[in-house]
Amino acid sequence: MSVTTDGTSAVLVLEDGTVYRGTAYGATGTTLGEAVFSTAMTGYQETLTDPSYARQIVVQTAPHIGNTGVNDEDPESRRIWVAGYVVRDAARRASNWRSARSLDDELAAQGIVSIKDVDTRAITRHLRDKGAMKAGIFSGDALTDARGEERPTAELVDEVINQPGMLGARLAEEVTTEEAYVVEPSDHGYSGEPVATVAAIDLGLKTMTPVRMAERGLRVHVLPATTTFAEIEALNPDGVFLSNGPGDPATASTQIGLLREVLDAGKPFFGICFGNQILGRALGFGTYKLPFGHRGINQPVMDHTTGKVEITSQNHGFAVDAPIGEIVTAPESRYGRVQVSHSSLNDGVVEGLRCLDIPAFSVQYHPEAAAGPHDSAYLFDRFVELMTRDDVATGADTLPPADRRPSATDSAPAPTGGHDQHA
Repeated sequence: MSVTTDGTSAVLVLEDGTVYRGTAYGATGTTLGEAVFSTAMTGYQETLTDPSYARQIVVQTAPHIGNTGVNDEDPESRRIWVAGYVVRDAARRASNWRSARSLDDELAAQGIVSIKDVDTRAITRHLRDKGAMKAGIFSGDALTDARGEERPTAELVDEVINQPGMLGARLAEEVTTEEAYVVEPSDHGYSGEPVATVAAIDLGLKTMTPVRMAERGLRVHVLPATTTFAEIEALNPDGVFLSNGPGDPATASTQIGLLREVLDAGKPFFGICFGNQILGRALGFGTYKLPFGHRGINQPVMDHTTGKVEITSQNHGFAVDAPIGEIVTAPESRYGRVQVSHSSLNDGVVEGLRCLDIPAFSVQYHPEAAAGPHDSAYLFDRFVELMTRDDVATGADTLPPADRRPSATDSAPAPTGGHDQHA
């Protein structure tokens, strides 16, 4: 790979043979991944550094990208994880009091092959209609043959098609922390002794998630994706957390087995995104790949416990296949009754689970929301209650009575979810 020079040609090639021509951005060369789109109008630095985007080429629907440059405070992880980046109008200069360098320079420094000057609205409409698909960005020497002529489109398409797909991809172990570390409440504005200790399994953890917990007095032990139940027990935590992350949840057999040990031991549990899918599979439900997924910071969700609508930050291409609007016994019956707690108001996809007989709940979206709305920050308070209050014993008990519907098991009207409708 090399750094771009102004005017270097680049192409975005999709597996169906569609080609979009533009200009190289960031690094030049070849990158392959799954083409997806994000509808976020802000927070591009957080998007790029979200480990859930590993092995994905992100199309940014917001037209102007890079205006505020890049700083050293906002990354959500230790590096950029997107496989490639697609923008329409890249900023010619960065302007912000916190900016340390331009986005173009940061992409080049981290070897992220990207493309600009393309019609991202057209690309988004195509992916919305046809679904997320394998893709590649080719620029510089990677776009030409030995004679200096542009490589045939058919050759580029073959290279795109022959890459591994996201179905069956096991990626959590690739993005997880290499070593355990602790996030202390005292480092994030909380005074006094910690109220509880959490073992947080990093499957692609975003930096802001343990910060949101620490702000509430939780001491967070962040642990690698390969952590065993014995290693968790050695910490004697009050609760266990599974983070967001990339890949197909059907491949996460290690984490599914770990979570079953956690549930069998009666440990309070909270999961976000990938953690929600793993809870679903641990309970015995299936998961499936969405046509183009939910990615952005403006996704409407219904909380069936309160009847309130939340605007949420999301980044997922898989979903749990569970019935909405009824209480069911988990397929793994030893875990008792389960209810879908949240669902998408766009397409009825399952956005949360709560267990009625064991202390466990999860959501599909990102309540830490960096960047994004803070409608769902209360979920961290629910987790604190689950670990610290004697009158909170299950995933159904994490709301004060004043906020509950007449019956804690009532559901607000919502579209019918499930695999058959959305797969």
